[in-house]
Amino acid sequence: MTERTNNKTAPVTGQQDQNTISLDLMNRMKLHGMAEAFRESLAGTTPQSMTADTFLSMLLARKWDYRAQATIARLTKNAAFRYKAYIEQIDYATNRGLERNQMERLATLDFVHKAQNPFIIGSSGTGKSYLACALGHEACKRGFRTFYANAPKLLGTLKVAKVKGTLETELKKIERCQLLILDDLFIVPLDAKERPILLEIIEDRHERKSVIITSQYPSSNWYDMVGEPTIADAILDRIIHTAHTIKLYGESMRKLRSKKNEKF
Repeated sequence: MTERTNNKTAPVTGQQDQNTISLDLMNRMKLHGMAEAFRESLAGTTPQSMTADTFLSMLLARKWDYRAQATIARLTKNAAFRYKAYIEQIDYATNRGLERNQMERLATLDFVHKAQNPFIIGSSGTGKSYLACALGHEACKRGFRTFYANAPKLLGTLKVAKVKGTLETELKKIERCQLLILDDLFIVPLDAKERPILLEIIEDRHERKSVIITSQYPSSNWYDMVGEPTIADAILDRIIHTAHTIKLYGESMRKLRSKKNEKF
């Protein structure tokens, strides 16, 4: 019977040349970025042109970059953003009330460090979701665990979880995220089962973690959309005092793009 050896514990074989052994060990230890850099160096003259400590520093830096990119990719995938949106691609030319200085300040993510809450408010199509996703993607690049959710769908899912007895488990998943994006909040009024769930989400994050809220309605209309003054007071009290508000206006960006396409 053939004896199988775990790749993690297999001995180093002396029948291979030293560089092959090094590459094999790097891959076994999942130092893939380092292995890639070492493989590239063998194809050129990099090792000969560097001192030993400089060469080691280069390998470690490549490994760090590889790991960082893998982390960003994982965080971005788990965030499940609605749009592939990036700070660098935000449109400031269209007149819709968006201030570059305010967005660039938010893009530093100081609000995440301070557990503050951006509100992005405006009519349909003005780019609220895109801006929220762009900030969320920037958060992933900085290593923050982020979660994007369409608010009505999320609350509907959590209502089902409550019936199944898994609500607390689902809320714990949300709570672990350093940045939560609630998109299209109050696009429909909350019902009696959704109110306490939203309050619990907000309460869990109060002064601890950030939430970005996009809505077609300003906070002055939220009392009507919550439908219960006491719960509306509790929600607003926990988020309004640390809010950064972006108010968008104007014609739908989708309409404007459609008109441009028709023109050309």
